[in-house]
Amino acid sequence: MQVITSHTNADFDTLASMMAAKRLYPAARLVWAGSLERALGTALESLELPHRVERVTDIELDAVDMLILVDVRHASRIGPFAGIIGRKGLDIHIYDHHPEIPDAIHGSLEVIEPYGSTTTLLTMLLKERGIELAPVEATVMMAGIYEDTGHLSYRSTTVADYEASAFLLSFGADLSRVSELLKHELSPDEVALLNSLLQSRVVYTVGGVEVSVVEGSLDEYSGEIASLAEKIAQMGGVRNLFMVVDSGDRVHVVARSSESSVDVGAVLRELGGGGHAGAASATIKGVTVIEARERLLALLKERLVPARRAEEIMSYPPISTGPDTTLSAVMLTMRRYNVNAMPVVDEGKIAGVVTRQVVDKAIYHGLGSAEVGEYMTTECDTVDVATTVDEIRKRTVSHGARLLPVEQEGKLVGVITRTDLLKLLQEELSVTPVGRGAGKIRRVEGLLGEKLPEWLFEVLKEAGVVAERMGFKLYLVGGVVRDLLLRRENLDIDIVVEGGDGIEFANEFASEYARGHEGEKGLHVRAHSRFKTAVVIFPDGFKIDVATARLEYYDKPGSLPTIEQSSLKLDLYRRDFIINTLAISLNPPVFGRLIDFFGAQRDLKDGRIRVLHNLSFVEDPTRVIRAVRFSEKFGFKIDKHTVKLIKSAARSGLIGNVSGIRLFDELKHLFAEEAPVRALSRLQELGVLGFIHPSIAWDAPLEALFERARDSLAWYRLLYRDEGIEEWLVYLLALSVSLSESELSALAEELNIAGRRRLEVLGRRDAAKRALGRIETGTVGTGSALWALCRPFPTETLLYMMACTESDEAREALSHFITRLGDETTLLKGTDLLEMGVAEGPEVGQVLASILSERLDGKIETLQEEREFVLEKVHKK
Repeated sequence: MQVITSHTNADFDTLASMMAAKRLYPAARLVWAGSLERALGTALESLELPHRVERVTDIELDAVDMLILVDVRHASRIGPFAGIIGRKGLDIHIYDHHPEIPDAIHGSLEVIEPYGSTTTLLTMLLKERGIELAPVEATVMMAGIYEDTGHLSYRSTTVADYEASAFLLSFGADLSRVSELLKHELSPDEVALLNSLLQSRVVYTVGGVEVSVVEGSLDEYSGEIASLAEKIAQMGGVRNLFMVVDSGDRVHVVARSSESSVDVGAVLRELGGGGHAGAASATIKGVTVIEARERLLALLKERLVPARRAEEIMSYPPISTGPDTTLSAVMLTMRRYNVNAMPVVDEGKIAGVVTRQVVDKAIYHGLGSAEVGEYMTTECDTVDVATTVDEIRKRTVSHGARLLPVEQEGKLVGVITRTDLLKLLQEELSVTPVGRGAGKIRRVEGLLGEKLPEWLFEVLKEAGVVAERMGFKLYLVGGVVRDLLLRRENLDIDIVVEGGDGIEFANEFASEYARGHEGEKGLHVRAHSRFKTAVVIFPDGFKIDVATARLEYYDKPGSLPTIEQSSLKLDLYRRDFIINTLAISLNPPVFGRLIDFFGAQRDLKDGRIRVLHNLSFVEDPTRVIRAVRFSEKFGFKIDKHTVKLIKSAARSGLIGNVSGIRLFDELKHLFAEEAPVRALSRLQELGVLGFIHPSIAWDAPLEALFERARDSLAWYRLLYRDEGIEEWLVYLLALSVSLSESELSALAEELNIAGRRRLEVLGRRDAAKRALGRIETGTVGTGSALWALCRPFPTETLLYMMACTESDEAREALSHFITRLGDETTLLKGTDLLEMGVAEGPEVGQVLASILSERLDGKIETLQEEREFVLEKVHKK
């Protein structure tokens, strides 16, 4: 008796393969080796198949003399038929598309082709032999190919799969029927399992590759849960997924991968399963989910060994010195760039390496004027840019090298430090839960598309294309990336160019973007050569800041930095706080990849503000104000060590070295926050507020004044008036309430506050206080008197007056002036008065003023009343 069978978890590819084989072996019986998927069982009831498919319990195994295996080659996957394998006289024919596996069954005939589906293999044989098919057979076989190749979309899909599909279409394969057959409605249990799996998701970074593992349990395993793996991969944009499901006495692992570097079939074959590079499964008996997961991870760590090279992890450009440089000069360079070891280069060749420890001791012994070439280590190891990370680790461990120079064609191009290797090790071993709460996000293209306007998202993609063509690497950096992960709105776009010039990129991008968008003719670039930056300005005023990846060093505390071209990593290292060191790749091959060198995601999750190094506030004391501002803005805590450094900077007086214009800029940012009160109170606690001016001290009355100033500004915003105001001026007036007029004037000069109107707001502060005193005493009885008193003051000053008073009547009077009296004007104009007989000259102005006064006092309202008033004045004359 001839029997055609397949693996125990029957699916459409199983049925299709068996039906195709039946046309090659007309006398053979079709037999299920195990259970049927629910969808397949339902389909069988609706299909009028030309051949009956029997169950293994319906036949006598001893009577089988030929076994035709399709889509399977391992005894563990053919159920009861495994018991007859090796029996004398049994002929075995095998048709399969899976890769070679250990302990595979072998037969007298083996047809193995690496197609996307076994059905393809058999269909091509039918085509070669000129065998015709009925439409129902062609439809089922097409469903088999579609199921195994993901509708011809999996990376395992081949040209033969398309050819086989075309052949089946020629025999009437019904694609709409195929879609119905493959459509899978989830049962309530499967919906619950899907939710459980999504919640359990954990991302492991193994060998630099992200692998998602989801876990769940089901009372009874169904082969159809493999479809859940497809759903999870699609819903979460998961590139490498391992689904681990416990069904009581065994654990089932289903894997999917869309990355060529991950062969899930090879991994699961080690667990007794099989499949393809992109889709595979395995069943493990006698283990728990935890044990299965640990075995899986161990296998992944063995197999996912990346061929990472020195050029991928090195720090560049390298900071080096010459052999004739003095040790004192070398120490200065080491301090400037914060390095502990440096290559020594002589005529383009690496001559040795010198460490800070050696330089420090030499200077201690009075050798500061000696040349570094006398004390460098000449027997130093070097590596090529193509050297593997494993080889680098071996050399570092065996030779104890603090620093490895990296060469390309004999030229120094970078260095690898112990810190670089430690960070790589941390990345390879990182484990991140993403099912519950926020975790480490590596690809954020979807988040970019969700949180940014569609036009801006497309602009960033186009910028990445331009950078790719120019051979540059482009990154989105700064607060916008931080706020993206915090789900906060931020359209302050900063991009960094690595491996090229930011100004050159900005000009090229602006030119190309303008050519491709007819409505962007006003696009232009403003460059700043000193800082290697540029601003791309769109016709509507929107700006994108472009910078060359750079490092900074400060000649003295609080000074402006000196800029040098650098790498992305060093560019991010110069940032103020770790939460601001994130970057997103914009080049097309890696668009949306999140880069986190310093653990910023962890700080965002923990709600923590930390500096990158201990001299951060020494180099730029304005970061003190920024730390407090971010802390209050995000509700984050400044960590203890950073607080200690802030207090140290305050005690040493370093903040006093900051230029007024930089201090002014930080104050404006602080005043722009929703609740500057808490930030100012915190600055007082840290001993920083006095550096703005020694006479400023935060106390209860000042805090109450600030709260009222905030209320006044909030009230004014709700008026939606066309007049724009500078809110920070109101807060600055409140902060300087205790300063004398001369002290306020000196502070304005020190902060480099420019602009006639701004100086007018500050200069009228004391006059405003006197005017407020009159309003509070009730001596301003009429509208015209109130108008005459308030008219000279800018709106910011009036809002400051509203904040200063605790009198409801005074606040109401100021409100009345801002909302009504301040905008009052006459309906009649000068020409109207001349026509009515008013003499030309000063009298016209006097009459208009009289009309306005009457209107302000409510005595005149209409144009007719104004005319009557004028005629009466003329008549009296």
